[in-house]
Amino acid sequence: MRRLFLFLACFVFAGCTTTKISKDSSQKENDVALLVEQMTVREKIGQMLAVAPEYFDFTLSQKQIDQDKTEASTMLTPRMKLNFKNYPAGTIILFAKNIETPEQTKRLIASYRALSRVPLMICVDEEGGRVARIAKNKNFGIVNVPPALETVTEEKAEANGFAIGTYLSSLGFNADFAPVADVWTNDENTVIGDRAFSRDPNKAAVLVKASIKGFHKAGTKTAIKHFPGHGDTREDSHTSSAKSMKTWEQLKDCEMIPFKAGIKAGTDMVMIAHIHTPNADAENLPATLSHTWITDRLRGELGFNGVVVTDAMGMKAISEYYESTKAAIMAINAGCDIILMPHDYAKVFDGIIKAVEDGTISEDRINESVERILLMKFRKY
Repeated sequence: MRRLFLFLACFVFAGCTTTKISKDSSQKENDVALLVEQMTVREKIGQMLAVAPEYFDFTLSQKQIDQDKTEASTMLTPRMKLNFKNYPAGTIILFAKNIETPEQTKRLIASYRALSRVPLMICVDEEGGRVARIAKNKNFGIVNVPPALETVTEEKAEANGFAIGTYLSSLGFNADFAPVADVWTNDENTVIGDRAFSRDPNKAAVLVKASIKGFHKAGTKTAIKHFPGHGDTREDSHTSSAKSMKTWEQLKDCEMIPFKAGIKAGTDMVMIAHIHTPNADAENLPATLSHTWITDRLRGELGFNGVVVTDAMGMKAISEYYESTKAAIMAINAGCDIILMPHDYAKVFDGIIKAVEDGTISEDRINESVERILLMKFRKY
């Protein structure tokens, strides 16, 4: 009873930024469920949103947020602090323009952590090769690891994951949106290409598993991506609608193999791609918005019980076809736990709250996601 009282007190009293959670798995679930009960709907919704620092400067246009480097990119201003308190996000993602030096990066991360009563997930896209926000910055003095496609052994995949995870942890990050679990099967596909471990799904599966092991040894959480497989598309979902014409059976025989391996290896998250699969999903929605892909297949058939995160919702495969609040609501009802970088952040935040209040999204559905997110945040390796 005393431990329970201290646990609740730590969450309720303002200024406390850490929460005591039992190391015992069954007790941890009880502690997290109790924590969720104490949270307001606004706090819960915040846990389900992941944004970059610029999103807390409400004077910036979405174009400025997406493209420009501003004061908000590298420091937390008083105005941004107030906006964070009113619209708290559970995850902060940093990009190259947010990262100048090791000292500045540590300060920026620490400033956000100090604002949050529930531990933040601080993440980045750091795959090695061409996607390396930190290693490609000369101020960090880090040797970038080669592209995944050049990784040929389990030992090297694990070593690279450990190396990336180690320097991320030293800077204050606790999660990486990596490794890529796509299979590169289409030569016309450039968005994945050498970011994939292999053209062979079985080889990719072995290397994805080893990479996750390396990240976890370094204490860094992982998100395998881009489910249900972006390596077969001709189009790039950053710039247009993208589709795979494979059937579900064909996808199970190829694309699903590395994802199954990653799930078995204990990946913390799976990132969902915005791709259409007209021959595999009768809904023919982007997978991000598809109950079939997320709830029926990823959770049901593949047995994934971790956190599902969308790819960035500002990508044109979503933003050119769906209003931002509607897309976020559809993604949540499809089974997504974290909505990554929705356009019009405050509007989407308020829109999700309204959807809970009017029953469009059930509070039980929100609680499921928040419990998964918190269990992941408190997981130790």
